[in-house]
Amino acid sequence: MQDVASALKNLDENTDNPLFMKLGEAFEKAGEELALVGGPVRDAVLGKRASDLDFTTSANPDKILKIIKPMSSATWDVGRAFGTIAAQIGDEKIEITSYRADSYDKDSRKPTVEFGDNLEDDLKRRDFTVNAMALRLPSKVFVDPHQGLRDLLLSTLRTPSPPEVSFSDDPLRMMRAARFASQLGFELDPDAFAAMADMAERIEIISSERVRDELIKLLLANDPKPGLQMLVDSGIAELVLPELPALRLEIDEHHHHKDVYQHSLTVVDQTIALEKSYGLENDLVLRLAALLHDIGKPATRRLEAGGAVTFHHHDMVGAKLAKKRLTALRFDNDTIKAVARLVELHLRFFGYSDQQWSDSAVRRYVRDAEDQLNRLHILTRADVTTRNQRKADRLAHAYDDLEKRIAQLREQEQLDAIRPELDGQQIMELLGIKPGREVGEAYNFLLELRLDEGALGPDEAKKRLLEWWSNR
Repeated sequence: MQDVASALKNLDENTDNPLFMKLGEAFEKAGEELALVGGPVRDAVLGKRASDLDFTTSANPDKILKIIKPMSSATWDVGRAFGTIAAQIGDEKIEITSYRADSYDKDSRKPTVEFGDNLEDDLKRRDFTVNAMALRLPSKVFVDPHQGLRDLLLSTLRTPSPPEVSFSDDPLRMMRAARFASQLGFELDPDAFAAMADMAERIEIISSERVRDELIKLLLANDPKPGLQMLVDSGIAELVLPELPALRLEIDEHHHHKDVYQHSLTVVDQTIALEKSYGLENDLVLRLAALLHDIGKPATRRLEAGGAVTFHHHDMVGAKLAKKRLTALRFDNDTIKAVARLVELHLRFFGYSDQQWSDSAVRRYVRDAEDQLNRLHILTRADVTTRNQRKADRLAHAYDDLEKRIAQLREQEQLDAIRPELDGQQIMELLGIKPGREVGEAYNFLLELRLDEGALGPDEAKKRLLEWWSNR
């Protein structure tokens, strides 16, 4: 474990930025205080160069602007009502916020903004002690009134004020605890977790957009599993993503199947491990699909005679549920469409290892996946969580073979752009018809022909179309 001396040495080395001195001296000259605060200080202690530069000051927004304008190429009132001014200074984008001493109504989604008059009170209103450390500028005096450095060295998440007060003030902090557990690999203080479980329902006053953004940050962490488990165990997932805890299906003594909840978390882990090998990294669509791929199982579970358990059509049901949940969380349409498509197709491959597909089936697999094919490759491979090594090897080899077949067909047939060999205009000219339903039917006939038999050439396509047209 890192000791205090090396932590403070890291802080000094990773905040050795001429801009900090320049800003600190400018605010000091104007009779105001300035401090680097929050995440940049935490990351510097952990040995990382400060990237997102957040400062806090005794100056009000108008005075912040007056001080920084002479040294800035641009400024933005990103949150003037909340005391925040952003600026571009050289290559750095910074945010400076007036000291805050907010108050919250217990039923409000937003604070009543009140500016504070000292750094210590500002730090007390922050989410966790590891984010409630500051570095006064230009003196570089370290300020840590809530023992954030100790908690950082102990890998502990604790709130500066009592957790009941902190989580009531901003319920999104409960989701942020889960996110930091995954991003930093920290444990949540037991008292904070108890408050989180007791106050889970308060998350309902938070807007869908803020919940969505926090969920995205959690899923894009290097290890989302601890945070996801924290959301489920605390009861928060039941309110923001109920499909996840619903995967904890009861198993009776007569009917056995794998733990769908733990299986889904494992699929997320395995998906992340495979991303880079397919040229992807921190892929939100893929991670959402991995998390949600089996959410259709609770609704489709059937207990059969003899102890068998079936989940017929859980892929189709899951795709609909994924679309509904992501829409409720205000995800964009492209993300919703892509995730739903992956959930719908995640079972398509299974069976290939028992009987090799025809070229036609391979073409349809590519056609149906469209621009999600790479993600589908990853999701399908990650969905194999069996402990039977022989079975796992057989499925891996089968998918290797399928990808090889796809590559071969792509080289032969321009597989990514499968279209009929006659376009709509050519169809109308050949059949002597006008735009309408019949053109679409003819187009679909030629597309199916292309998928079934591969490239035929324009002359053969015309011949087949005329035969089909005469036999309608």
